[in-house]
Amino acid sequence: MTAPGPGSVGTSDRRAVPAARGTAGLVARTVAVAPDDVDLLAFAGDAGLLFERDGCGLAGRGEALRLEASTAVDVLAAMRSLDEVGLPGCGPVAIGALPFDPAAAGTLVVPSELVGRSPDGTAWHTVIARDGDDVFPRVWPPRFDEGARPRPPDDFRLTAARPHDEWLEVIAAAVKAIAGGRMRKVVLAREVTVEANRRILPVDVLGRLRSLYPSCMLFSVAGFVGASPELLVARTGAGVRAQPMAGTIPRSGDPAVDARLGAGLLASTKDRDEHAFVVEEVAAVLAPYCVSLDVPGEPSIVPLRNVSHLGTLLTGRLRPDAPSALGLATALHPTPAVAGTPTADALAYIAAVEGLDRGRYAGPVGWVDARGDGEWAVGVRSAELDGTTARLFAGVGVVADSVPEAELAETQLKLQALLAAVVRP
Repeated sequence: MTAPGPGSVGTSDRRAVPAARGTAGLVARTVAVAPDDVDLLAFAGDAGLLFERDGCGLAGRGEALRLEASTAVDVLAAMRSLDEVGLPGCGPVAIGALPFDPAAAGTLVVPSELVGRSPDGTAWHTVIARDGDDVFPRVWPPRFDEGARPRPPDDFRLTAARPHDEWLEVIAAAVKAIAGGRMRKVVLAREVTVEANRRILPVDVLGRLRSLYPSCMLFSVAGFVGASPELLVARTGAGVRAQPMAGTIPRSGDPAVDARLGAGLLASTKDRDEHAFVVEEVAAVLAPYCVSLDVPGEPSIVPLRNVSHLGTLLTGRLRPDAPSALGLATALHPTPAVAGTPTADALAYIAAVEGLDRGRYAGPVGWVDARGDGEWAVGVRSAELDGTTARLFAGVGVVADSVPEAELAETQLKLQALLAAVVRP
């Protein structure tokens, strides 16, 4: 079994397999297993793939195939599958994180071994191997000898890519550009680099994120880790869901105070307008693929550990010819929550002034199976881990009445999520 390489899953890769070949002789075998024996994070380890929410989701090891995102579902559907469970996420599955730049090529990995757990408690184990290979029965739960765990780091240095004063000027200039009619909203991000004295271990970071943000979507893809609160899109059969978020306030930990803060967020014209841009765009993209789509008229408060967001849960029924979950994710990305609106103008402005390479930050991260089912999060509250270095990102939506100092404070709140998981002096 070969572990995923160090290259970014979600960037162009010469090893990607086109739809016309790659599955010959491969068989995906899926069997039910005891759910109490499934710990997705432990199975993924430092080098594996993970997508988990509230203890449910998928974890993969090894690499049966590396696929171009544009042909991934066709390749999965062409693979022979012996599936005793039959739930979304069973059989061959492709997992990955796609670049923020919608014009950049992306790749996904089909793990050679995968475990999954559904909200109803069903758990399964999938192995992809050459037809005729004797891979079942095998010892369950599987054991992996990864050797002694290295010592975690205990000395850290934090560096902001841009001084605060310079970033405040960038935000002020964006507000002026919006007032001049150049666009209605633009999302601008900051980067903070953490340098540690020893390797930053993904499992350690993910374990802390799991404890701190259990309701978020925990992910790990070739060094890209995070806990995203925002569902880009999920498809299960004909059902589709999306929960765009925009608008943020801090939480105090005092229920009465948080209730007042939440009421203020719901009453904020600035935050409601920013949120409406996102909901309108997501609904406009999904509607042509749906026979019905429910779009609530009012957002709700989505509380996390240190912040609350405005969120709107869209639900619908898809047309028979609708795209896969991956197809829907690429159609939706980038939403105004991570780029702005109009999209083309916002992307051009970001490229001109942001001054950083987002890579996979704020891109789609998730999975898709051979049926087209899957779940994709927006890759925010995230970091790129590379040995002793972690690059952390946080963005804010800038609109006509944004206040630069308030936007800086919002990025600091958002950065706390990953800083609390990475920096443990």
